[in-house]
Amino acid sequence: MTPETGQRAPRTGKSWISRWDPEDEGFWNSEGRPVARRNLWASIASEHIGFSVWSIWSVLVLFMIPEHGFTTTPEQKFLLLSAVTLVGAILRVPYTLAVPIFGGRNWTIISTLLLIVPTGAAFFLVQNPGTPFWLMLVLAATAGLGGGNFSSSMANINSYFPEREKGWALGLNAGGGNIGVATVQLVGLAVIALFTTSAGELVPLFYAPLILLAAWWAWRSMNNLVHVRSDIAAQLSATRDRHFWIMSLLYIGTFGSFIGTGFAFGLLLQSQFGLAPVQSAGIAVLGPVIGSLIRPVGGRMADSLGGARVTLWVFAAMAACAAVLVLAVQASQLGLFIGAFAVMFVLTGLGNGSTYKMIPSIYAAKAEDAIAAGEPREEALARTKRVSSSMLGLIGAVGALGGVAINVTFRESFAATGSTAPAFMAFGVFYLLCALVTWAVYLRKPARAAAPAATAAETVQR
Repeated sequence: MTPETGQRAPRTGKSWISRWDPEDEGFWNSEGRPVARRNLWASIASEHIGFSVWSIWSVLVLFMIPEHGFTTTPEQKFLLLSAVTLVGAILRVPYTLAVPIFGGRNWTIISTLLLIVPTGAAFFLVQNPGTPFWLMLVLAATAGLGGGNFSSSMANINSYFPEREKGWALGLNAGGGNIGVATVQLVGLAVIALFTTSAGELVPLFYAPLILLAAWWAWRSMNNLVHVRSDIAAQLSATRDRHFWIMSLLYIGTFGSFIGTGFAFGLLLQSQFGLAPVQSAGIAVLGPVIGSLIRPVGGRMADSLGGARVTLWVFAAMAACAAVLVLAVQASQLGLFIGAFAVMFVLTGLGNGSTYKMIPSIYAAKAEDAIAAGEPREEALARTKRVSSSMLGLIGAVGALGGVAINVTFRESFAATGSTAPAFMAFGVFYLLCALVTWAVYLRKPARAAAPAATAAETVQR
């Protein structure tokens, strides 16, 4: 039995850590920080490969052209990307809950090795253009395994860092993973430039040894935290909290936009503006790079300015950017379209960091409310930390559904009008809604009578 939790440690061994209290400054400065950072870097590597595999079909669709025997239409390609995004979003729920069951280190190793399945499927499919579309859809959807890695990684790393450093740490973890969307596009661009569009199978082949390397790194460098124990009923009970659904909506707007447009950018350039695969890949790689690198900055800004304020500014700017994209499509202005998309990626990256910082802040405020109401401090902090870690993963799952909506909307818009302008109009309206919700719930001054219930909302302003 461990004195910290009163529960039996899952197993013994140097990979398991029984005592972990990052809020204790003495422990954090002497022991905690180097261990947390070691786990963070290995986690980033695994999540990076996961994102690359999840988004691999955003590149491979550029190889699926008539010259190589493929007859898939733009609408079918958008549907394929939607299916991959959907599977990744759904898997984020069990992946989040797997961390306390198996241990963060153990699950990172398992989830990384599972990526061999979608890379093998991609290697086969891109060489067999005669595969029935329904089978291609099913096999390609296994790339969603890479999407689940994000939630388990974020839930795990959240337990390692003190509240004052979560924004930066979670931003680094997420940003390092997100940039995998750009990395796979860079790999695709290199393959096209060196071997032409006839060598698409080299893209998944490139990732096979990297998957094994990331799993080895996790095995060598990561730990399992004993106190992060499984309490699925308590974790899922937080979904009854209104803040869960509000933050999920906001994360649909930020991360959903990032992953959805990141998957679709190259295909949009090819389908909407008629660019060649090498041109589409060369331009498309820039957006995810920008959005990924800027995400930690969004977390840092939220640490200093307040998550809600940064999120409100981001959504207002995203709505304006969507209006510019409508004009660019209608006027067939490629330069304006690329420039506005670059700005949109910057904004989604900032918003990803700021919204994710808001989540632990809300639940930290709830812990203080519980302590004020008489709950023992250690119990309240431990319980809300477990719940906030779970919420990071679950909200990440709901937010990823925004990527599905993005690609479905592009598909329907393109099928109905031959243009994506109606899709961008719809996105602009949604961003304005998200801005209004952010202001109303987390920034608008509460009435006197409602003040006690507004503690969590007020916290994310700071």
